[in-house]
Order: sequence, then structure tokens, then C-alpha cells
Amino acid sequence: MGDLVIAIDGFSSTGKSTLAKLLAKELGYIHIDSGAMYRAITLYAIENGMFYDGKVLEMELVPQLQFIDIHFELNHQNGKNEIYLNGENVEAKIREMEVSSKVSLIAKIPEVRILAVDLQRKLGEHKRIVMDGRDIGTTVFPDADLKIYLKASAEERAMRRYEELLKTEHPATYDEVFKNISERDLMDSTREISPLRKADDAIVVENGNLTPQQTMEKVLEIIKDFND
Repeated sequence: MGDLVIAIDGFSSTGKSTLAKLLAKELGYIHIDSGAMYRAITLYAIENGMFYDGKVLEMELVPQLQFIDIHFELNHQNGKNEIYLNGENVEAKIREMEVSSKVSLIAKIPEVRILAVDLQRKLGEHKRIVMDGRDIGTTVFPDADLKIYLKASAEERAMRRYEELLKTEHPATYDEVFKNISERDLMDSTREISPLRKADDAIVVENGNLTPQQTMEKVLEIIKDFND
């Protein structure tokens, strides 16, 4: 297999990051979770009081972006690339519901997207990466070697996310999760800059009824056919 850039896109909780991690491990590639970058910036905004009355205080956040350092480090104990915000491992913090409920508001800010996309492209310069997000195959790497678009219903995705949260210190009700996912779907697909959409040359994989392992095996078959 050659040195590929594999782009995985789809709505929230379609299992993009899980698939990307499994593929990266199987292929010996590096996994980059682009959504984690937006979540880290959202966490920064929350911790610095940059939300008011359900809105982002953009005039306060944008000048601070130059002071935000985001990078990934390999956790040798679990083999995962984990995200650091200004020197702190925030992998667990960025998965909490408060961040999930605000991340789409942050992700639509043009200056935030410029910062994140620039970093994502730098990380992908040497290929052999699997990157997941919402605009990887359309904006970040429009020339990616292989593009996958994951698809599952909002109900299936909400149940998946709900069950994940039950195992954390910050559980939520199914109704809360479904509402959050529905709102994020709308914001992600209608924002002015880099809205979520399937790239014309992306291969759709419906995984609502598939386990993470089954989803990976299905994509590995696609990669095999791609290389033949």
C-alpha cells in the first residue's frame, strides 16, 4: 500500500473518530481528529468566559486565537493520539456535553476555521494519515487519495452517543443527546464556511447497524479495491 491521505467525513456521532483510530492502527498510519481541535478551542472559550446568553463573544475570542497552542501527542499506554491545549491534556474534557453543545458555534467562526485548517494541512504534509471531520474531503484535503462519508440516522447516532456518555462522569439523557445532535446537524450543514456535505468523489458507508469493527472491515475492503 502506498502512502495515502484518507479523509473521513460525516455528521456528529457517526463513528468517524473511532473508525479513523482503528484504520490508523491497522494501517500503521497517524490518526488526526480534526473535530478535537474545534472542541479544544471551544473548551478554551468556555474556560475563559467567552459565551454569553447562548452566543460566542467573537470579539473576545478571535484576538486570543494567536495564544492558543494545540498539538497532539501519542499516549504510549493506550496507543492513541491525544490532544493538548496550551500544554494540558484535554482529551477527556473536550468530550463533555457542555463542549458538545457549543462546538458548532465555534466551528463556524471564519478565523477559527482558518487556524484549524492550516494546522490540519500541516499535519497531513507527509501523508500516511487518516483524518476525520466534517470538511476534510471537501475543504482540508480536496485531493485526498481516498474519501469516506459515514452515514447513520440521527436516532442511531444519538443512542450511540448516549451509551458512550453513560460510561463517563458526565452522563446525559437520551433526549438531551438527540436534541444536541439534531441542532449540530443543522448548524454543521448550513454554516456559511465549509458546511458539511459529501464530496462528489466520496464513498458512502452506512454504518448505523454496524459495529466499529464491522465498519472498519468494510472500509478496509474499499481500500483493498482502491489499491488493486
